[in-house]
Amino acid sequence: MKSLAARDATMYWLSARTRNDLFLLYCFADTGREAGELRAEVASRVVHIPDLLIHVLDTPANIAYPIWATCEFTNEQFVDHRLSDATWVNVTAAVGDLLGAGLNANDRPWRLHVFRNVRDVPGFATGECALVVLLQLSHALADGRRAAAIARALFSSSEFPASASEASSSRLLGRFLPHSIRDAVTSVLAATVALPGIPIGMARTVVRGLAAARAQRRLAELTAAGELPPPAPDTEPTALNGTGAAPVAHIVRMLVCDKNRLRVPDHSVTVVALTAISLALETYLSERGAAVADLRAQVPMAIATAADGRNGYRDLSVDLAVAASPPRIRADRIAADLAGRRTRAAHPLQDAQDSVTAVLPAPLLHHDVMHAPIDVLPERVSGHTVVSSVDRGPADLRFGGGAARFTAGFPALGTVMHLTHGIHGLGETVTVSIHADPAVIPDVDRYSALLDSAIDEITCALRESGATG
Repeated sequence: MKSLAARDATMYWLSARTRNDLFLLYCFADTGREAGELRAEVASRVVHIPDLLIHVLDTPANIAYPIWATCEFTNEQFVDHRLSDATWVNVTAAVGDLLGAGLNANDRPWRLHVFRNVRDVPGFATGECALVVLLQLSHALADGRRAAAIARALFSSSEFPASASEASSSRLLGRFLPHSIRDAVTSVLAATVALPGIPIGMARTVVRGLAAARAQRRLAELTAAGELPPPAPDTEPTALNGTGAAPVAHIVRMLVCDKNRLRVPDHSVTVVALTAISLALETYLSERGAAVADLRAQVPMAIATAADGRNGYRDLSVDLAVAASPPRIRADRIAADLAGRRTRAAHPLQDAQDSVTAVLPAPLLHHDVMHAPIDVLPERVSGHTVVSSVDRGPADLRFGGGAARFTAGFPALGTVMHLTHGIHGLGETVTVSIHADPAVIPDVDRYSALLDSAIDEITCALRESGATG
């Protein structure tokens, strides 16, 4: 019986209030396999991937943290989408629609959406068809790194590395009881065990809270002494943040690039993409009469997790340096700010607050999550857009007999973030993805074109300055 870690439980409870599932798109060469064959292939691989054979159990009155319990793959987790006209444009529209539909992790925390015989796909020759798959995962199950590892296990011959056996007591009960009764017994047992420990958890929370306060004072001292970069300032919302309402719809666009298109001397692909996004946003807002002097991006940074944790990242607020010109100066400032944010976020003293949350009794954390004012636009924000960058490894994946060509991802929208970007590499391709609420970005194609042009403008300028520097 393994409980969800506090961070994972937070993601699970949040899913009842907002759409926060992960969506990983992979594009393969289509070899003509039928849906039944593809479903059978998935079923045969899932049995080797423990992360895809569990679901979430709630406990009575949330006295204890939710539990991971074992389950089997069901045919409903494989969805064959049959479009009347399977073109890339229509698949892209369908993907946007799917991003607005959340999973119920109590049932199953993942689903695979499949589009077969797709035409006019970027990077495919005329007449060549693609097999496009969209792996949907509950955020309680995985963060970006773990999700990529799950996908790699699903679409390769290697098995996902498992440390400890998930929900071992549930497996033991399952030998003697039907699943429904087993889950009910497990849930009640977890609450019974947790109830006496709540006062102890409160005491541990207080002790760790005092330690966290000391850590904050020490961070302030190191900052004042110049040994740590200062914390990122918050900023005023812009038109990109909306009005605090939920997204009205979800629209996606993907720029599939050869990795060399974003490679420049002295800067990472992430910095190049951030600089291009900075320029594109500046131009787009200016065209709409909403020019701003300050833009910031929320950039997730991977961190180590505890043995029982599945979400390990911190959000960095990075200055997009819209006031800086020419492109070399803008890129240098973005790179410097990103490096400073990473340095501060990686300091061991930053772990103190996480340790407080880790021991918070489940009823208190559940109350905080369910009553947090996430549907109100604050007066100050940490960012105006999200930029998530993940390298998903070599392009040695296969599905249905076809080789992988590229991958993409779409960070979730919310009541504050109505425009997000994904930077996802696979082999020698990098896909720059746009996920937008049309109420805030009404002309997504115009913004996509601006971003496409900005990539070339920035890389060309950086290469020229690098050659003459």
